[in-house]
Amino acid sequence: MKRYLMTPGPTPVSPETQLAMAQPILHHRSPQFMDILAKVREDLKYLFQTEQEVLMFAATGTGAMEGAVSNTLSPGDTALVVDGGKFGERWAELCEVYGISIERLKVEWGHAVKPEEVAQRLKANPAIKAVFVQANETSTAVQHPVKELAQITKSLPGTILVVDAISALGGYPLPMDEWGMDIVVAGSQKAMMLPPGLAFAALSPKAWEFVKTSKCPKYYFDFAKQLKSQQKNQTAYTSAVTLTMGLQQVLSWIRAEGLDKIFAHNRRLSRAAKAAVRAMGLELYSKDNPSDVLTAVEAPAGVDGQKVVAELRKRGIWIAGGQAQAKGKIFRIAHMGFIDELDLLGTLGALEIVLNDLGYKVELGIGVKAAQEILGKEA
Repeated sequence: MKRYLMTPGPTPVSPETQLAMAQPILHHRSPQFMDILAKVREDLKYLFQTEQEVLMFAATGTGAMEGAVSNTLSPGDTALVVDGGKFGERWAELCEVYGISIERLKVEWGHAVKPEEVAQRLKANPAIKAVFVQANETSTAVQHPVKELAQITKSLPGTILVVDAISALGGYPLPMDEWGMDIVVAGSQKAMMLPPGLAFAALSPKAWEFVKTSKCPKYYFDFAKQLKSQQKNQTAYTSAVTLTMGLQQVLSWIRAEGLDKIFAHNRRLSRAAKAAVRAMGLELYSKDNPSDVLTAVEAPAGVDGQKVVAELRKRGIWIAGGQAQAKGKIFRIAHMGFIDELDLLGTLGALEIVLNDLGYKVELGIGVKAAQEILGKEA
């Protein structure tokens, strides 16, 4: 049985990237690998849309999240955490580990944070040194307005904006320098079209000043140490050589294709997926700013969202269920990276069959037709 990976991470990896990673392994201190890393460093700047160095670590994206906390803050500092989903909760958990005092800005799941609420919190408490937020809250498929949040923190010299772009980078526009985000972290296994195992962090000059005063303990995720190594086309510790070879291929393809074209492709698939869901009589879970890289769908009354996931898996199609309080209530379909039109149309067709089998009667083909109409118009 063929397997169609439609989860919001990991996502499919192209044959070209797989072949790049199947090449004979290089030593991580060899001149050949240093040449690869030099090219990767420049292409990462293109992807992040920044002039700053993009740090690389052998880790999942959570490693870069942890580093963003431990390298910029000190025990006893205060941070504002936008908590609107499972990964907003992760920012809070990471801060707690390092003794950071947390102000939680609770946001109802399925909704985006309101910039004016962030501004009010920062005005009420000038001691807040960092605002932690997701660009794309993967658990709810909501995009937070990070551009507007950056406009707020830009004028505050004592506060940085830290953005988790793990499921957003490469999926839709997030120009780091233009918008003024201070730290952007990412992971390899989502819109970057690689297996899990690489984490990335880019820091603004303002954020690097925070690094100089941080007193949190750190060893592997030491941003200053990694920066010093990368400037010599090295990594501080053993490099993820095979993944980096795949990364070189992916980044070369992204440059050749162009970010605008990639973003437009994801946007088309997003519009098609959401049109299909509505045509089936289903509701989006994301009430504000629905994501361009995945679609979260409310399971119809009487249907367990986890059963939708399980039944699709029997047909070789892997989507994601809900997490924590959304478990059983929603299911999530990705449309980013190496996912194409036919992957999406096949998933939607199978979804119609599964929903009927689970007792929710939907006219076969109605969702697929709605998606085709979007894809045909925007081809």
